[in-house]
Amino acid sequence: MSAEISADSAAVGTPSRMKTALKATEGKFFAHPLALVDTESIGERTRIWAFAHVMGGARVGSDCNIGEHAFIESGAVVGNHVIIKNGVSVWTGICVEDNVFLGPHCVLTNDLSPRANVKKDPVHTLIRANASIGANATILCGVTIGQCAMVGAAAVVLRSVPDYGLVVGNPGRQIGWICVCATRLQFSLQLTPGARCACYKCGRSFVAVEHETAGVQVKEERN
Repeated sequence: MSAEISADSAAVGTPSRMKTALKATEGKFFAHPLALVDTESIGERTRIWAFAHVMGGARVGSDCNIGEHAFIESGAVVGNHVIIKNGVSVWTGICVEDNVFLGPHCVLTNDLSPRANVKKDPVHTLIRANASIGANATILCGVTIGQCAMVGAAAVVLRSVPDYGLVVGNPGRQIGWICVCATRLQFSLQLTPGARCACYKCGRSFVAVEHETAGVQVKEERN
């Protein structure tokens, strides 16, 4: 059953362009009346706050939180349980998998050599499940941020980050490895295949394994 929602209250919304009022449909996503939502491809229980804009052709999963002044462009893909903090833009060609955290005002790009009058296909970037990007970090397009990786605040990432990698600085450099629970792992930076480590906080176990193309990588051991 539909109902008109006043402009000064949050609402559960069907896709529409939000201005001073919003039609609400129970069981859909939450959208602030001052958000602009131009796509039907938004999962249940996702929350979209004031002045955020989700363009037509974008896809957003369930249980996401999209902060104020965020922008999701046509062709961008956002998974489930993703947190997009204030001032973050997710451009065409960017894929954000499940449970990713995008910190306030972090910068994602899709063009390595932009010109205002030169049109090119977007360069794709992949942010894998459970990764975290810190506030004001910049991610150069064309890279992959690995599963459960963490990029520190204000880092400038110029190359791909491995699963569980911890990267800081400008230019970004890997300084270690990090657990799913965001605790730094007691692995050396230069891994030896077969080395093992347990997170002292949550008890998860990890092992260093040889990868065909990426060298030695960290992998969680599961019972």
